[in-house]
Amino acid sequence: MSTVNTTDKTAPAATSETPKKDDIAHRPYEDVLALLLGTMVVSLGVTLYSESILVTGSTAGAALLIEHATGLSFGVIFFVINLPFYWLAFKRMGKAFTIKTFIAVGLVSAFSKLTPMLVEFNTLNPIYAAVAGGALMGIGLLMLFRHRAGLGGVNILALYLQENFNIRAGYFQLAVDMVILVCAFLTLPFDKVLLSILGAVILNLIIALNHRPGRYFTAR
Repeated sequence: MSTVNTTDKTAPAATSETPKKDDIAHRPYEDVLALLLGTMVVSLGVTLYSESILVTGSTAGAALLIEHATGLSFGVIFFVINLPFYWLAFKRMGKAFTIKTFIAVGLVSAFSKLTPMLVEFNTLNPIYAAVAGGALMGIGLLMLFRHRAGLGGVNILALYLQENFNIRAGYFQLAVDMVILVCAFLTLPFDKVLLSILGAVILNLIIALNHRPGRYFTAR
């Protein structure tokens, strides 16, 4: 997948500057592939967490907490909980970003429901689930970010802050995720929360270390 500089002046919706001639925009089919593959990877990570009774941060973490507490479908909860954030996405990040994010959220909701039907775990070590699940979600989010998409909620706010105030998306998300994970102590066993925190650190470090302003040369 191509990389992105989220503070680049050519980024759509974040600025009115005219793109430079040597900027390389993603073609439509590249965006489609990134949305499909990125959301599929995220959904596999979510499945590992769901099977191991772990949580992550952002709206996905809130959806997992509600799933564990109520037994409702993660996909439905995740889709509904993200609805209020589309207004911010449209106002601050632009129409294209909002449409891609809406599609990405819908795909994660669908894939997270289909994946358990296609993959069965006879043995799943919770430590492995925390590390691998966090890594998978981080890699999937990174793919989406570099194609000007997100997974709603805190992702939208994190990208907005990075593009407009140079606040690292990964570090901001990590701070928010810690708050969500502290709330998990009220519903999950202590060891599950600790493993969830480990996964959240891995997820956000992947984003923070690989999605940095000025590191890449391609646009969008």
